[in-house]
Amino acid sequence: MAVVLENASAAYGGRTVLSGIDLTVRAGERVALMGRSGAGKSTLIGLIQAQAPDRVALVPQAAALVRPLSVFHNVYMGRLDRHSTLHNLRCLVRPARADVAAVEAVLARVGLADKLWAKAGELSGGQQQRVSVARALYNGRPMLVGDEPVSALDRQQGARVLAEMARSHETLILALHDVTLALAHTDRIVVLKAGRIVLDAPAETLDPARLSPYYEAA
Repeated sequence: MAVVLENASAAYGGRTVLSGIDLTVRAGERVALMGRSGAGKSTLIGLIQAQAPDRVALVPQAAALVRPLSVFHNVYMGRLDRHSTLHNLRCLVRPARADVAAVEAVLARVGLADKLWAKAGELSGGQQQRVSVARALYNGRPMLVGDEPVSALDRQQGARVLAEMARSHETLILALHDVTLALAHTDRIVVLKAGRIVLDAPAETLDPARLSPYYEAA
């Protein structure tokens, strides 16, 4: 099993955000977490990451980039813990050729190879989101967990990025707001409402009409 949560709960400031969460994700599954804003998706993403931090590559909801640094350095951060402190310090000033090539190859997968040395803060919102995805791809851990990882992209671009995630990660758990993308790129849909799981079904058994009451604004 990649993830096992049993009767999990979470609260912030005395307010219950999640309660009674039973969720098992097997290795190799591609799961979409859906529901209205405030349903608890981001909190559930946090619980999943906390359970297996050594196996998770995370795409946070905010791109969480270091804006003054180059795109290269932001993506390279995905593997900081796999290099010595000395190597990382050297990379900040004069990156090794092998590291540059590896990062450039990952950026090419999300259509940003030409932005390798651009400052992250100079990129558009969609480009910053793709850099965040590239950092998770470069991280290379077997489970990729994303909190709205393609929300700033159009559907066609989002589909390409989701396909890249699936190509290199054994297990995907993604909070998504686009029903069409969720149905096309995951094999299981888990819907949250008011902090509880109200639907958990194979994607092939669902359609937009079945899901619309859960994700559309009230």
